[in-house]
Amino acid sequence: MAEQARDKNDSRLTERGRVTRERILRAAADMMYVRGVSLTTLDDVRAASGTSKSQLYRHYSDKDALVRDVVALQAAELLERQHQLLRRLSSLRGLERWRDAVIERNALRNGAYGCPLGSLASELADQDEEMRKAIARHFDTWEGLLEAGLVRMKDSGVLSADADAGELATGLMAALQGGYLLAQTAQDVKPMRIALDMAIGHVKAYAVPAGDGDPTEGDAGGR
Repeated sequence: MAEQARDKNDSRLTERGRVTRERILRAAADMMYVRGVSLTTLDDVRAASGTSKSQLYRHYSDKDALVRDVVALQAAELLERQHQLLRRLSSLRGLERWRDAVIERNALRNGAYGCPLGSLASELADQDEEMRKAIARHFDTWEGLLEAGLVRMKDSGVLSADADAGELATGLMAALQGGYLLAQTAQDVKPMRIALDMAIGHVKAYAVPAGDGDPTEGDAGGR
């Protein structure tokens, strides 16, 4: 997925140059996720990536350029994971499996550091308008994956016709991002699970009564 974070000039790089750029970008993404953007310097990235100053500045003339690529990389990889979880979402059980998957992944570090994309948004949204718009587009894409699954539930009769898939998707995203933040501060994913359970409970309020069916076969949501 790192290819999606590269600019059009990458086509001129040698294979060795691409490997070096990849190493710099990966080091920066890891450091900015753990330490934050403001506390990560180019010198830190140079040391962590094992590159010289000339190599670093050949690929990234300033920190802003590096941050743009880090945002693109984090978004591309996160959205690919979410696409795999949500591309066939069509049931309430599938929605619960999605919840379990995101909580399980966040629990690997006891909720530390929060959402890779949300953490960047909290630092950059008020500082860089270009980055704010880029991150907003990524969140829209993520929310759209949830909305598409909810629409499939409406179309198949799992959810009632008066369910607003867009609003329900926004509620799920708000619960998810709030849950990431609470889990980060508590160093415990329990608040994240509570928030998502409540949001999913709201979705269930629109469920068609039992007997009309809640298809689960072939549903890869949260797998």
